[in-house]
Amino acid sequence: MAPHKPRSLPQTAPPALEPPWHVILWDDEVHTHEYVIEMLGAIFCHAHDLALKMAKEVHASGRVVVATVHKELAELRQQQIEEYGPDKRVPECKVSMRATIECSE
Repeated sequence: MAPHKPRSLPQTAPPALEPPWHVILWDDEVHTHEYVIEMLGAIFCHAHDLALKMAKEVHASGRVVVATVHKELAELRQQQIEEYGPDKRVPECKVSMRATIECSE
């Protein structure tokens, strides 16, 4: 019996890597800094200092990139932000904050 000879596979280019995606948190006039810090810690495990910095940035500039990850995880994080719930510290607050995703390139 002849020794096994492996078949050669056709030469193809490796699949291109997808670019990372930004998760963007948008400011509103309803949610408190404490809410943003709590939410970023719960969803992203951001340390208090980083979450505070992001809370101040979203308030000052209207938006902040809270994560840069692969597309599927960005979509999940966007959904988690939008389902986090209202800020219980503000009686008139009835909804979560808004987030979007965008390609980093």
